[in-house]
Amino acid sequence: MLLWLLPLPYAMADEFRPALLVINEAEPGWYSMTWKTPLSKGQRANLQPQLPSTLEQIGAAATQRVGQSVIERSSWRGETGALAGATIEITGLSALPIEVIIKIALADGSEHSAVLRSASPQWTVPAQATAWTVAGSYWQIGTIHILEGFDHLLFVLALILIVPGWWLLLKAITAFTLAHSVTLALAALGLVNVPGPPTEAVIALSIVFLAVEIIHSQEGRVTLTARAPWLVALSFGLVHGLGFAGALSEVGLPQHDIPLALLMFNLGVETGQLLFVCVVIAVRETLNRLPVNWPAGSGRILPYAIGGTASYWLIDRVVSFV
Repeated sequence: MLLWLLPLPYAMADEFRPALLVINEAEPGWYSMTWKTPLSKGQRANLQPQLPSTLEQIGAAATQRVGQSVIERSSWRGETGALAGATIEITGLSALPIEVIIKIALADGSEHSAVLRSASPQWTVPAQATAWTVAGSYWQIGTIHILEGFDHLLFVLALILIVPGWWLLLKAITAFTLAHSVTLALAALGLVNVPGPPTEAVIALSIVFLAVEIIHSQEGRVTLTARAPWLVALSFGLVHGLGFAGALSEVGLPQHDIPLALLMFNLGVETGQLLFVCVVIAVRETLNRLPVNWPAGSGRILPYAIGGTASYWLIDRVVSFV
């Protein structure tokens, strides 16, 4: 339990806070750059974008702090098409465990996007935008988000622990997937607008609920989740989808490929979720096959750790907006 709880101050669950670089060519040869970096313990991440030498900065950059991020805006001048085929580098990225999302909109209507990490701090802007580059970028963003969204993963883990049998588990995971896919699409398209902080608090509450259900089922009680796991997964999946949409709003959607980007982001989320489910089931089956006599009450350790972690998130999130 101590090993599980130690990362609490650092693992802020669904707080998807990448650095974001947005470059817009408002008119041929004139570019506006927005550089957003997250704050960690009050300090700005030591990252800086390096644009190609064919671009020249006009005037000084305007910097302001917004929430837990620092936003820097600047203007640049260069030839039309100066970014096509050019390389953009994020200095300092190789030393930090953070993602940098790049979005570029050019005057000819083409849009480009990419995700940079410490292993790949450079990116060459394609000479021509293709659907494949958009699809790959947003699939990667969705996969990264779910694998770093500890609260979503804890919810799925709790489902695996409480739902008996493969068939019921399959139905529960499918219901969860369908539900969060629907609300993700509705929120991303602006058809549903729910404030982020209460949504994140309800997501934490959903994990606490499942942790309590696990303990009750171990005591021999017939719980709601055991009777109708698909209903519980469906209900809370609607809320989790709003959380995914909040992460997607940090990145935005390309105006010319909204359906494709939304689909690939969702597929990325499902890819990460399936990877996590497979790993958990493999670990569980391995432990079950070990010739070990587990101490009495050891089965409560994991649900109490899950519930304790989610309770911490719940209190923290409620305090943040109350």
